[in-house]
Amino acid sequence: MKSEQFEQNDEPLRRVLSGWPVEAALPPRFQEGVWRRIELNETQTKSWTQVFARLLAGIGTPRMATSYVVVLLLAGILAGYWQARISNAHAEEVLSARYVQLVDPYQSPHH
Repeated sequence: MKSEQFEQNDEPLRRVLSGWPVEAALPPRFQEGVWRRIELNETQTKSWTQVFARLLAGIGTPRMATSYVVVLLLAGILAGYWQARISNAHAEEVLSARYVQLVDPYQSPHH
């Protein structure tokens, strides 16, 4: 537990804190709850660190790195193609409306 590591060096801190007047009483088992939250936070941090380390270890092999690059490249191409189709469809609609107005100025544009 972390409290055992800090007991050697916390005498000056205890002296300063004992001189500080406390007006409110702490809830029961307050210190235990604080240490439990600290340990929980450290455990969650370690788990994310482990996931990230495993991901990097998997990318480290040439086969996995190549497959990641290919998947990301295909996703980028598909996203670009989809965006271009939307832009082209909009441009085609605008140009066709302009053409109709050019040929027949009394024709109302379709929106």
